[in-house]
Amino acid sequence: MGRLGTGNSGDAGSEPASDPPRHRGNGIEKVDVVVVGSGFGGSVAALRLAEAGQSVVLMERGKPYPPGSFARSPSEMGRNFWDPDRGLYGLFDAWTFRGTEGLVSSGLGGGSLIYANVLLRKDEKWFVNESPIPGGGYENWPFTRADLDPYYDAAEAMLQPVPYPYKDTAKTLAMEQSAASLGLSISRPPLAITFSPAPDTEPRTNHALPLPGYGSIHGPATVRTTCTLSGECDIGCNAGAKNTLDHNYVSAAASKGADVRTFHDVRGIRPLNAGTQAGGYEVRYVVHRPDRQGELLTERIIHCRRLILGAGTFGTNFLLLRNRASLPGLSDALGTRFSGNGDLLTFIMGAKTPPTNGSRPGVRTLTGSKGPVITTAIRVPDAHDDDGDGRGFYVEDAGYPAFMNWLIETAQLRTTVKRTAKVAGQLLKDRLFDAGRSNVSADLAAALGDGRLSSSSVPMLGMGRDIPDGVMTLRDGRLAIAWTMATSKEYFGRVRETMESISQDLDGDFIDNPLWWAKRVITVHPIGGAPSGRHPGEAVCDSYGEVFGYPGLFVVDGAAMPGPVGANPSLTIAAFAERTCAHIIEDADKAAHRGISPADAAGSGGDSGTVAAQREAAGAVVDVGASAPRALAPDATKGKGAPEEQPASAVSEVPAARSRGLGMPGAPGKEATSVRFTEQMHGWFSPGTTDPEKGRSLGRDRSRKIMFELTITAEDIDAFAADPNHLAKAEGYVLADYFGGRMPVERGWFNLFVQDASADGAPARRMLYRLWLRDPGGTPFTFTGYKLIHNEAGFDLWPDTTTLFATILRGHVPPDTAPPDTGSPDTLGTGGTGHTGRPGHTGGAAHEGSVGAGILHIRPLDFAKQLTTFRAEGPAPAAGLMTFGKLFGGELWQVYGRGLKRVPFPFKPQR
Repeated sequence: MGRLGTGNSGDAGSEPASDPPRHRGNGIEKVDVVVVGSGFGGSVAALRLAEAGQSVVLMERGKPYPPGSFARSPSEMGRNFWDPDRGLYGLFDAWTFRGTEGLVSSGLGGGSLIYANVLLRKDEKWFVNESPIPGGGYENWPFTRADLDPYYDAAEAMLQPVPYPYKDTAKTLAMEQSAASLGLSISRPPLAITFSPAPDTEPRTNHALPLPGYGSIHGPATVRTTCTLSGECDIGCNAGAKNTLDHNYVSAAASKGADVRTFHDVRGIRPLNAGTQAGGYEVRYVVHRPDRQGELLTERIIHCRRLILGAGTFGTNFLLLRNRASLPGLSDALGTRFSGNGDLLTFIMGAKTPPTNGSRPGVRTLTGSKGPVITTAIRVPDAHDDDGDGRGFYVEDAGYPAFMNWLIETAQLRTTVKRTAKVAGQLLKDRLFDAGRSNVSADLAAALGDGRLSSSSVPMLGMGRDIPDGVMTLRDGRLAIAWTMATSKEYFGRVRETMESISQDLDGDFIDNPLWWAKRVITVHPIGGAPSGRHPGEAVCDSYGEVFGYPGLFVVDGAAMPGPVGANPSLTIAAFAERTCAHIIEDADKAAHRGISPADAAGSGGDSGTVAAQREAAGAVVDVGASAPRALAPDATKGKGAPEEQPASAVSEVPAARSRGLGMPGAPGKEATSVRFTEQMHGWFSPGTTDPEKGRSLGRDRSRKIMFELTITAEDIDAFAADPNHLAKAEGYVLADYFGGRMPVERGWFNLFVQDASADGAPARRMLYRLWLRDPGGTPFTFTGYKLIHNEAGFDLWPDTTTLFATILRGHVPPDTAPPDTGSPDTLGTGGTGHTGRPGHTGGAAHEGSVGAGILHIRPLDFAKQLTTFRAEGPAPAAGLMTFGKLFGGELWQVYGRGLKRVPFPFKPQR
């Protein structure tokens, strides 16, 4: 494994070691299993498959956090966030979406590093079926509590949860007393925390713990102690008392031979030998280099027989959405059923004890900073329970670190200033009038105050069965979620009402999370997006997490949940992963070979048949770029806002005989003047059609945008003008969310005007585009397009020169590989632009390799900007621009100007 960093801030610490060679034949590493992520799904899979004798590589983008390494000081906390583009490699990864905020973690151990340790099983009757969703569809759980119970046991055996054992913790007692007063059901839930130095012994704080038999991923010198009751569970446990996944599942996996790699960030996936028994997946990733801030990262490749996705709900969905073009058989359910697991954060502030003997109410001590974050759980039943109505939920106390008490007190600005001014005035008075006092301890104590607000306050966390109707998509290459509180208004109202009743019972002020007033919530339990289900019509994967149509590809994290878990979801995710791994191992034993095959997939509990191999377009070539590394941005989540990436540097050369002289123009033989300009076009695209008009219509309806920005360069403007095909080089990028966001152009051809003819025999021209692209998974595509310049009734110069009919083909298709058009030019429908001097014809072969089609336009403002981008370089720049303008204007005159000759000039004498 790589050397594990030990810095205690967002700085990454030691640089990871290079990947070890393993089964290298063609230079690409090959293993049985790649596991993406080290959370409650990924860490389980790494251990169980390594135990089964599989060669396992676990890739975690974050760094390791041994005990004592979590940030605490302000300077450390300021860098304790995840944003590699800005040199931040810290613990917290914060997201913002429409209607909700999200906070997850980045580090070895995944969400366990910042969760509140609660390991509740999903309620038996909350495994609902046919629960209707507003807007259509149903919430269906394809497995039951009975299916998971043996695997709940297995996960608990590793995580060792116990109820909170202390009997004198103020917030715990207050919650229990309030629940009893209100008639609510309360318990002390199992917590994955070590309170006692040995089983069946009394709890003790800060007592050293022995390492387990499988050791520690952090090394033999790792020191863990029992819980110190510091309330720091959610910012990382420096005592090591939390039974986080790095201390159990990940350490045990490493002891069984799993290769655990930190700073490894997976970017692309695609199937190998799709539709065959061989199967497997290609995984493309980068290794973060914190000492090289801002630099692009070199792409690396590994092949595996099984790919296990456990990157968390945000990470796994982002990865699948970005690689959808490489996995075209993914269900349309991808991105659906998102839920925040009903998370709601509120506060009890200034709780008071009842007045006695006519005195004023006293301060009720809650001390939210004493104890672990959560110690109790109030359960409110669901309509599916015998004694409930509505959608069920839990309310839990939620502690915080001690330093938050200072923030609470100093945030009372008026009281703080008044108190400090009074003490300062007294000290000044004593000094001026020689009061004869030398002990000022009481004055300083008065300045600090009695801390009654912080000692009488505690947060509350609600979670439960909200409506899983959020939709996850890409927007300009970024993850986007459309979710609204409106459909779950009744649920959140019931949760909030219960919380308020608890606050009133404790005679405290009930304070909403400030986001509530903006009709937003913050979730630390994102769920769904790649839901499991009975068939591809309702789900992405089957009841074991195997993706429909892609044998050997599994989702084992919160993304696979088909709806809210209700309780804290960590244990249910771990049990789901345990069940998945048991199924994989059982099938592998039956098949008597490693790697799952399409035949094996039939036993997965659903219609998981293999997606047929996607054929490349006729004439597609295998270029060097297929395995050459690209230079990728440190943070893929920024979409088009990320630093510009670089395509593979080496590409294949198109044979001259096939290109008919239209290969990429090389450097001019003598010093020449070059001319370039930049063009930007926007439009709509839809997969599954070869008709650009239909693609535009469907794309607009489904919000599938496509755009490009290209710099067109004629290296030798004189040769460019003399060439009847006016061939130039195109560089830039295409941005389309269906293809994962921004794709740099690996190689591009542009023909300014190619002679053509209209149906009526009038002269016409075509502008031709051909761009070689590659999606994040490494699948090659060719963008082909044309602008049809021909004179029709009315003023059509603007739409002709600004409308591009585009088709995207699978594979890298060189120019002039399609047969010539034998029909009317106006019948050329889908971008069969052969770059041959006349339009190509798509034909059946080209249609067979077509991915989709659409139409793009130049917007007026973009056209105005385009005019400012013309540049000429060389010995005669002014003449070069004039040559280009003369060519452009002359060709347009040939098409549109001749029509003017047929119109009598108003003052021309009649004959």
